[in-house]
Amino acid sequence: MNHVPERWSESVQLPDMWLDPDQDPRDANEPDPAGEQETYARYLRDYRLTLELKCEGLAPEQLARRSVPPSTMSLLGLLRHLGEVERDWRNWIGDGERIAPIYGGHGADFDGVRPEPECLAQALRILHEEQHATDRALANFADLGQRVGREEVIVRELQVHRIEEYARHCGHADLLRECIDGRVGQ
Repeated sequence: MNHVPERWSESVQLPDMWLDPDQDPRDANEPDPAGEQETYARYLRDYRLTLELKCEGLAPEQLARRSVPPSTMSLLGLLRHLGEVERDWRNWIGDGERIAPIYGGHGADFDGVRPEPECLAQALRILHEEQHATDRALANFADLGQRVGREEVIVRELQVHRIEEYARHCGHADLLRECIDGRVGQ
């Protein structure tokens, strides 16, 4: 990448933020969550929103760009990867036959990215479907200390791992987005 974009933020009130608080869908002025499960759900929701905010306003070519060579990572690849990961988490908690990967073998979620509107629409649709399916599957387990599935994973551990996965990839999305068009913020 030869061109270094100028850094900018859409926020007027707080220039180190992505958006002004009154425009930020994560700042819903809700009361703090009271319980452990509600806390996990809030953090997961906010990281999911953050990832999609980092992708908003970009053309499919920009979303598919591998802006930190030699990495194969792109914003569109992250959307596809997290759809794949959501599906795999259901394999962790399931007792039946494993659910097949969405995009193919190892690395296909990043390697199969195409700079086309259809690829973006598909990735978002699949991501949302997989998120909802995993949320529904985990809603069946009220006891966060319960061991579930073939893997005998503890539900609490899986919930924390989900938050960690999105948080880590939101950090990647920060860097990818800044390399693409210079936009910065939390």
